[in-house]
Amino acid sequence: MFKLLGYMFVLCFVSQPSFGDDSNKVLGTWKLVSYETEVQVTGGKEPAMGENPTGYVVFNAEGRVFLVLTGDARKPAKSSQERAELFTTLVAYTGTYRVEGDRWTTKVEVAWIPEWVGTEQVRSLTVDGERLQVLSPWRVNPNWADKGMTRSIVTFVRSK
Repeated sequence: MFKLLGYMFVLCFVSQPSFGDDSNKVLGTWKLVSYETEVQVTGGKEPAMGENPTGYVVFNAEGRVFLVLTGDARKPAKSSQERAELFTTLVAYTGTYRVEGDRWTTKVEVAWIPEWVGTEQVRSLTVDGERLQVLSPWRVNPNWADKGMTRSIVTFVRSK
């Protein structure tokens, strides 16, 4: 009996630490199925980047997240102006993450917009089977600042 207790005691100290049971529900790769923007002033919802945006979010076991979303029907740029316009149909960042209950927080290390680097981006999330829905807080989105206060409603399915 004492040997068993001793063995279990040693296992507790040498086993790999967990970064949170709540994070387990999002582990893996998720494919984007929809991305809507809700405008606070009107309550209206519209496709954020067209009817068929593409993208993925990957949550790995080491506590890092990678997210890339792109707009519908992007075409190669032929001018500096077109290249600048492509910027509004892109969201991309990576950093360390944690999930606590229904909150996902990313400490951003690399981003498509420099003002996010070094910040913590907090989102609400719901996992329902193979479906992940992410809701941003109300804010002025850098891609659609002209719309005022908006929030994003982003839905993914687990990638197979």
